[in-house]
Amino acid sequence: MNLQPDLAELMAIRARVQGLSLHPPASVLTRLQGAYRSAQRGRGLEFEEVRPYAEGDDVRAMDWRVTARRGKPHIKLFREERERPVWLVIHLHPGLFFGSRQQLKSTLALRAAALLGWIASLGGDRLGACLCREASPSWISPPRGREAGLLPILQAMVEYQPRSPGVPQMASLVSALRQIYPLVHAGSLVYVLSDFFLVDDTLSQALAHLSSRVECRLLKLEDPLEKQGLPNGRFQLGIPGQLRWVQGDNARQTWQTAWAERDTQLKKTCQLLGMACISLSTDETLDQTLSNMLRTCP
Repeated sequence: MNLQPDLAELMAIRARVQGLSLHPPASVLTRLQGAYRSAQRGRGLEFEEVRPYAEGDDVRAMDWRVTARRGKPHIKLFREERERPVWLVIHLHPGLFFGSRQQLKSTLALRAAALLGWIASLGGDRLGACLCREASPSWISPPRGREAGLLPILQAMVEYQPRSPGVPQMASLVSALRQIYPLVHAGSLVYVLSDFFLVDDTLSQALAHLSSRVECRLLKLEDPLEKQGLPNGRFQLGIPGQLRWVQGDNARQTWQTAWAERDTQLKKTCQLLGMACISLSTDETLDQTLSNMLRTCP
């Protein structure tokens, strides 16, 4: 199991996402120029049509060749292309340094974020990110197009990933959601990657505030052991300096109940706010993770 993805691995993920999109199918030209069109017509990027001049039309759009050929004034119409900014909010707290299957939850977070980043970048969207971890200010990269927006994010993810286990906290994620609120434009798409081990009123309010302006999609990072509980036997659990022995068969029911309550609370919050929430597991292959994430697309 590769515990710590490096930049080379995240760069290689590009080959997995050729031809994929976070948005509904569009023409090749649209993908190159941005997947979202405005309804307005003006002097934009994509030629729309030529039609007879009408009172009030902008004379700067006059098509003089067609006007001369037909003997009546005609104008060119364009449809403006607008990119949809995509944001990645990645919660890299030390509690993610855990995994009982193919990878750590932090590794899953980096790989999933790289998949999304490459899809957005190759699809013509501008990509921004906010990386948050405990005891450190959030790292924020405003949306930029092409690889100029993605590469610094991949580098920062490699640097910010947790290197050892620790006590998980949600304060940094709540702070990050509040920080990016004034930075995201209406209509942006925001992915929030976390294990959401605690869903309280503070987090719910931060998500509600953000989702009132933009579309939010939550990606919940899980490990099968968290859901199933410990097998029979005696195990030592905790973080360095705070370890304790636990009897698996005695603790399993309490463990499963606590997990189910957290999961239910998150789903209720998402349903109330109209947000998509997809679970990603450490026992998935990269292709399975990709398939699950794209289920969030309309």
